[in-house]
Parts: sequence; structure tokens; C-alpha cells
Amino acid sequence: MDHSQLANMCRRTKNLDVSETGQCLLLSILYWVFDYFDSHKRFGFSTFKYLEEMKFFICILALQQLYVQSVAQDFDFFYFVLQWPGAYCDSRHSCCYPKTGKPAADFGIHGLWPNYKTGGWPQNCNPDSQFDDLRVSDLMSELQREWPTLSCPSNDGMKFWTHEWEKHGTCAESELDQHDYFEAGLKLKQKANLLHALTNAGIKPDDKFYEIKEIEKTIKEATGFAPGIECNKDSSHNSQLYQIYLCVDTSASKFINCPVMPHGRCDSRVQFPKF
Repeated sequence: MDHSQLANMCRRTKNLDVSETGQCLLLSILYWVFDYFDSHKRFGFSTFKYLEEMKFFICILALQQLYVQSVAQDFDFFYFVLQWPGAYCDSRHSCCYPKTGKPAADFGIHGLWPNYKTGGWPQNCNPDSQFDDLRVSDLMSELQREWPTLSCPSNDGMKFWTHEWEKHGTCAESELDQHDYFEAGLKLKQKANLLHALTNAGIKPDDKFYEIKEIEKTIKEATGFAPGIECNKDSSHNSQLYQIYLCVDTSASKFINCPVMPHGRCDSRVQFPKF
């Protein structure tokens, strides 16, 4: 690879912003300088060898930057997924309360997932970016309350949040660092306030059955946008309200129309189980 090829690669990479393109072009200029002195034989043999090694190293740095940036930035929207704990527990899943105790009877955050308009999604975008609980220490009490896990065995949530960050959050690092990612999820839950909206419409977690269209209508009126609804089956094979999908812009600050609407397998009437 010569300096012109490296520069062209930088310009062709659509996912880089202005500052990142500048960094990439700076690498190409450094490469050009080394190449110039090398081609004009301004140094001795040992320096030639050093320059060749430096050129190789610069190429590796440039390619690595292009790869990480293109992976981390290449998404179109988020799915913000809220889960009803009663439906999680009242199914074939085993259900264990967190070490902090039984969560409130409210929708819990499952995740904030980058997605493509084509229907696919990125995942595990940066293995070097690991979950660090110290970065979200000021959010810990809220995470335990609003983003709990019901997986077994009973645990403190660290494994769940690690999974969510490393699989999904790392693919949104162009927009949100680790703290901002989890804080955005917490703010979106408060903004949606789904249980309040449903309860006010007479749709309550009381084991009764409700029209799925009424649930969709209520959530759309509350948030301004149509949701995706996922159902699961209880031990009696009843269709029950399980997860709500809301689409969010890439800044994770506002709800939007879903470019791709997720479709769960729901009957026309679904049970809203107690928790």
C-alpha cells in the first residue's frame, strides 16, 4: 500500500466524521514523508529498515482505525426493549430474583440495541471495550431498580449489564460512551412510562386478557409512535404480554417511527400477567 492508496481509503470510508478523516489523512501524510525520504535514500541502511517498519506500523494503525470506526458507527437506530417481569417468570424460563430482592411490578429494561434499517444488527463491535462498573457507579441504584435481571441463579446484575454493553453498547460508541449508554436507557424508560400509560387506560397486570390493538394504541398515544409487541406463552399456552419495542434515534434521546417493525407472535387478545 502506498500513501495515495491510504489517503483514498480514508476518503472513501463513509462512516468517518471530519475529525476522524483528518486523523486518517494525517497518517497518510506521515506515510508519505517516510516514503519520500526512503525513495530519495537520505539515510543509511539501518534507517531504511526502520522506515520500512514504521510504514508497516502506520498502515496497521490506519486500517485498525478504519475498521473500528466503521463497525462502531454503522447503525441506523436503536430498539429500546422493555420487558414485563410477570411474563418472564410465568413461562418455561426459570426465574430468580436479584440479590437486591424482588423487582417492582413494572416494566424493566432489557436493552438498548443498535440496528440497521435493513433488519440486521451489529454486535460485539469492540472486544477491547469491556464493561466497567466503576464507570456507572453513580447509576448503580437505578440500574438495579430499572434494569434488573431475573436470570438464574440469583445475581447482582453485573453479568447481565456486561452482556448488554459488550454485545450491543460497543456498537454505539460513536454516539455514547459506557456511562451515557446506560444513562440513556434509564432516561428512555422514564420518558416512556409505559405501565402508567397502560394502567390509566384500564390495562392492568391482573391476569386478565386485553385486545392487542388496544395495547398498541395506548402505547402509541403515550409515546407518539407505534410500538412493536412481543408475546410469549405461559405454562397453559396462553399468549401473554412479554416485551415492548420502541424505536429510538441514534443519539438515544428521542423516540422515532420504526424503520423496521419487530413482530412478535401475539394472539389478538393477550394476557397481562401479575407479578
